[in-house]
Formats: sequence, C-alpha cells, structure tokens
Amino acid sequence: MKKTFKGRAIIPGEWTGTCVVSRQGMNTLASFQKGALAGKKTIHCSDQNNPDLYGKALTGVAVCLPKTIGSTTGGMVLQTVAARGVGPAALLFSERIDSLAAGGVILAKVWNDTSVVTVDGLGDEFLRHVRDGMTVRIEPDGTVVAG
Repeated sequence: MKKTFKGRAIIPGEWTGTCVVSRQGMNTLASFQKGALAGKKTIHCSDQNNPDLYGKALTGVAVCLPKTIGSTTGGMVLQTVAARGVGPAALLFSERIDSLAAGGVILAKVWNDTSVVTVDGLGDEFLRHVRDGMTVRIEPDGTVVAG
C-alpha cells in the first residue's frame, strides 16, 4: 500500500528508486569506510553493529533512517562517497537531520555539485511503513511516496 509523507527538503530533488531501512541510527564512518577505502564501485554496509544495514548495498539507493550517529568524521565520509559517485542517492530521515549528516550532504552539493536528495522530519510512521526494497518517490518539496 502506498503512503504519502511530508518532510522538509534539505537537499531538494526528484528521485524514484528502492530503499534500505535502518530502524536505528546509522554510523556513516563504520558503514562506508571499508568499501570506500577499498575503492569499491558499490559500497555495502560494513557496520556489523547495525543489523538492519550490515552487508546491504548503500550505493544508489534511498537510505531510510532516524538519524546518523558516531564519529565526527561522518559528514566528510558522506561528502566523499557522494563526490566519488558511490554514496546513497537519497537520505530520508524520520527525525530532524543531525549536524553531521547535514554537513556532509551540504558540502557534497557546494564543493562537488553532487546532490544526495535529503529529506528530514518524515516522522515515526514513515519509518514503520518503509521496508527494504520498497520503491520510494521523492518530490522536490519534501513529499515522499512509499510503497
């Protein structure tokens, strides 16, 4: 069943594709570092402490999550994987975006002209609704249709 959610567009854009879902905070350094350092073309989550994402491809998908956590280098990790074209296509936050993730996606846009479509404030119901592999459609105004 399709459901529509309204959030705040941090990095606006129009995108449709599949998603992966983390019901806990995502440690961006632990999730991307191994694949990024190895020069992989598709990065799989290497954070064994996140059973929702561990081993799943993070490149070119919408990552649905409450927030990012962990190292203060997390924003630079997001900027780097986005600039290299191996990051997520979108980040969809149920909560308000945290400063680390905001810094990363904003720097990717400003420094590299690379957009990771980012929407926050989608709410707890959004995170309860979405499932791995589900199609999401993101509109530039922060509307997300999932299902």
